Amino acid sequence: MLCKATEHIADQIALIQTLERKGFSYRIEDGLYFDTSKFPRYAEFARLDLEAQVGAGRIGDVPGKRNPADFALWKFAPADTRRQQEWDSPWGRGFPGWHIECSAMSRRYLGNQFDIHTGGVDHIGVHHTNEIAQSECADDIHPWVRFWLHGEFLDFRGEKMSKSTGNLCVLDDLTDRGIAPLAFRYFSLQAHYRQQQTFTDEAIESAATGYDRLVAHAAQLREAQGECRPPSLEPLRERFWDAVFDDLNAPRALALSWEAVRSESLRPAERWALLREFDAFLGLALQTALPRSQVAESDPRIDALIAEREAARARRDFAASDRIRDELAAEGVSVEDTPEGPRWRRR
Repeated sequence: MLCKATEHIADQIALIQTLERKGFSYRIEDGLYFDTSKFPRYAEFARLDLEAQVGAGRIGDVPGKRNPADFALWKFAPADTRRQQEWDSPWGRGFPGWHIECSAMSRRYLGNQFDIHTGGVDHIGVHHTNEIAQSECADDIHPWVRFWLHGEFLDFRGEKMSKSTGNLCVLDDLTDRGIAPLAFRYFSLQAHYRQQQTFTDEAIESAATGYDRLVAHAAQLREAQGECRPPSLEPLRERFWDAVFDDLNAPRALALSWEAVRSESLRPAERWALLREFDAFLGLALQTALPRSQVAESDPRIDALIAEREAARARRDFAASDRIRDELAAEGVSVEDTPEGPRWRRR
């Protein structure tokens, strides 16, 4: 489910009203704020040093804030500015603060308490801390979330990835290089989610090669015949799920998938049974994906050149055929002639 904050303004207003009624908010000139001093556990989650914030004068640029960590629940629309997104509320026209939307939508769809909340490590000190404060105060519950999973940053070629610097890479950039989107998932599985990972061209190429080899093994094993011996499967199966339940240790789980594929003590059907089960966690589409060598790519311009080359070969104009092949090779496109016809892929 993908829920939009703009479609849940009423839920956010209702949550703010609950906090206001219970005495956790106060009003100043530019909006309604949460009073963090009313929530004794505020600093616990991120181990914040609130006294240091006071000593540093971190009240911010908002006149009237009582405490440095206090955050906006509802902001009033400036009288001289028309914003793109504004709504009427019991406190006047305005818009929600940055944190209230997540608590309101979680409450709506997951209830007042749920098991797992994810996010980046940069959310711990402010956003998730504020979510906890407003949710636990509104519903008189603790803990609001039982388990928190915070992902580390992805180091992008030694720099921060941001729109402002133009230092971005999207899946289309990978597919343009002939790299399957799931190769990026394979790349991500090579590091624990709490471990910072570095993305480089060499690293993603290596991951693409590894993923391609695993897919090739899977493709060979799909048609394996024969019965499986449960006692033979159990040791690897147990170790795999132990890794998963050990704080989602994806690198170890991925390594055990390779161990299953290469195990000489297992029959082909048993290797496939394990690989199919393991992919429920890995999510690498091992039941349907094809190796790169078997994937027919499509590009109208290149397809037209391939057709032109085939026509030249049919009339035995091998000079023209070779010229087209050389042009494609210069673009990094390799052509393989198979009994079913030519196949091409970007190198």
